[in-house]
Amino acid sequence: MTFEEILASILKRGTPATSKEWLGQIQDVDGRIPFIFQRMAERPEVLVSHLLYKGAVTGTSTLDPKNVELISMAVGAALQCSHCVEYHMQAALKRGATREEILEVILIAGLLANSVVLAEAYRVMDAQLPECGGACDLNGVGEKKG
Repeated sequence: MTFEEILASILKRGTPATSKEWLGQIQDVDGRIPFIFQRMAERPEVLVSHLLYKGAVTGTSTLDPKNVELISMAVGAALQCSHCVEYHMQAALKRGATREEILEVILIAGLLANSVVLAEAYRVMDAQLPECGGACDLNGVGEKKG
């Protein structure tokens, strides 16, 4: 179905009916409905617009569905969203991911999340300790070589 046909169907049926149908499809495919979709469904136009956007991004992706779920799981892990990790891990498994692939994705997410923590802290340090010129040689917190 083209994007225009999807839009025409929404206009014909309305957002409440479309929202209900799409949630049913998600339930059928993944075995459950993500928490945020449940809350968005309280305002069907919010859920439908979100799922339209999600569908446009994933529907035009050159990545296979398993890798999309693995990436989604990694982002959820980096953002410390346990619901996201759990949901996307189950979705990745249903799409053929292995335990080893999931472990690798978690390790990569942790590596990148750690890099963000370090980069942000170093930027604050450089801003607060300008005498370091961006490259303090610290022998401990706040200690200068003497």
